[in-house]
Amino acid sequence: MSTTAHTPAVAKNTICLWFERDAEAAARFYTATFPDSVMGAVHLAPSDYPSGKAGDVLTVEFTVAGIPCLGLNGGPAFRHSEAFSFQIATDDQEETDRYWNAIVGNGGQESACGWCRDRWGISWQITPRVLIEAMMAGGAEAKRAFEAMMTMRKIDVAAIAAARRG
Repeated sequence: MSTTAHTPAVAKNTICLWFERDAEAAARFYTATFPDSVMGAVHLAPSDYPSGKAGDVLTVEFTVAGIPCLGLNGGPAFRHSEAFSFQIATDDQEETDRYWNAIVGNGGQESACGWCRDRWGISWQITPRVLIEAMMAGGAEAKRAFEAMMTMRKIDVAAIAAARRG
């Protein structure tokens, strides 16, 4: 009989997101906002470290829309940029509005072309499938959809569909 304790499987590839100190709050927001998302373990620091004390939340395991993530409370040394973003594909305007409004309405900021940033500085692309499909179609259809998108902040699904049709 084995005396080895069962250790949960660790994903081969996990996105690690650096937070100043709010990894747990961010993870709870993401998992409450997006489907196929779940909170995992919260790990406390075993001893003092440069940005915290023993017993502080050090890391948080969570999944966002099926993507395994680890939130790390690492202090103020690093900031997020648009060089990394989550792209969330939406099926219609209602779903687009729901995610956009959740992020922007919770202390986030609007940006251009379907991008917004949450209150922790993580960038999100809230991208309707109609836009993705138009871009994949190529040619004049993609050009019209792209030009329409370039004038938008939150993507207007009906306007993109109209642009696709010409």
